[in-house]
Amino acid sequence: MQEKVENLLSKALKEHPSLFLIDLSITETNQIRVTIDGDKGVKVEDCIAISRAIEHNLDREEQDFSLEVMSAGVSEPLVLSRQYKKNVGRKLKVKTEAGKTVEGELTNVDEEAVTLKWKTREPKPVGKGKVTVQKEAVLPYKEIVEAKVMVTFN
Repeated sequence: MQEKVENLLSKALKEHPSLFLIDLSITETNQIRVTIDGDKGVKVEDCIAISRAIEHNLDREEQDFSLEVMSAGVSEPLVLSRQYKKNVGRKLKVKTEAGKTVEGELTNVDEEAVTLKWKTREPKPVGKGKVTVQKEAVLPYKEIVEAKVMVTFN
């Protein structure tokens, strides 16, 4: 079952190149869960298309199954570099292996790391008061424990 579903999913994603797989799980009772994301987001129609591509090519008479296709939720952590790329310009909250939390605008993504920028108030080097300074952090993927898009409502 696993191999057949993986092949059908792979074929379906090739037909929808802006979509990509985040997670596939199949339980012992053949509950199939597919989580997808897209470079331009995921529409309900996208989930339906992927679901049909799998469901219409499996035989319930041969093996009973349930199928759930969903998009990666806004509260879910980012897991693939492709997800980071589609979120350039948005604010992220990143937890690192060192236990540090960094919040800032995602300004750059490459194959090795992401770059966050933010403004903060710091004491003036000389005299009293504070000054606003621009900070930047380059965080390699291997050091990121969790990264989430921060949803803001204006």
